[in-house]
Amino acid sequence: MRALAQVFRALADETRLEMLALVSAHGELCVCDLEQVLRISQSKSSRHLRYLKNAGLLDDRRAGLWVHYRIAPGLTPDRKAILKVLKGLLSGERTAELEKRFEAWSRRKTNAAQRCRTDTARRPNHRPEARP
Repeated sequence: MRALAQVFRALADETRLEMLALVSAHGELCVCDLEQVLRISQSKSSRHLRYLKNAGLLDDRRAGLWVHYRIAPGLTPDRKAILKVLKGLLSGERTAELEKRFEAWSRRKTNAAQRCRTDTARRPNHRPEARP
């Protein structure tokens, strides 16, 4: 019962539902994709993704500085059933705006050959290296 309650607590937040909708629709996403599409900070995205991972819904993979998230392989039957229902609920009109933002971000990322990178302007303790 406790594990099931943890899953429902993880799903009791709009941002986490949006994250699940995006990851379900696109397979695997970098944390920077989620930050850009959902317009949230790195710390907020990390906190929400940790909830989903701890609930056994997401799995991660590190690639250099970045972490990519996907639906956890080998889900328990109860988690599979919950995600199946959620996938049906998190489609169509409910996620249309989210998909528009994702497509716009994907175009910007592709057109500018952008890679996931940190935004040093947002990091208050960042000090650029001195140039000679």
